[in-house]
Amino acid sequence: MADKLKFALAVLLLVAGIAGFYLLVEQAMILRVLAVLAGAALAVVVAWQTEPGRQFFGFAKDATTEAKKVVWPSRKETIQTTGLVFAFVVVMAVFLWLTDKGLEWVLYDLVLGWRQS
Repeated sequence: MADKLKFALAVLLLVAGIAGFYLLVEQAMILRVLAVLAGAALAVVVAWQTEPGRQFFGFAKDATTEAKKVVWPSRKETIQTTGLVFAFVVVMAVFLWLTDKGLEWVLYDLVLGWRQS
């Protein structure tokens, strides 16, 4: 029950920060943005105190650790793969165009005889 109240408070703080952005319409933009950031920061601090919040931040930390383990492709590999995908798309476009025109010729000229001059 306490976690639900804390989470509701976190949502309320976030909404208050966003509302502050609109209520401070007469103020400088930096103050309006700081109101949103302060509301978001306070919401994160309160959410961190809940069990689901701790689980989420643990998951986010683990996801970051796993993302650092990924071996990203080099620039050369990326360009080669992109070139292959582009070539495949062009080949498929030509194939589908030829198939469409072939079916059009068979149906309209041979079967139905609509295009005979």
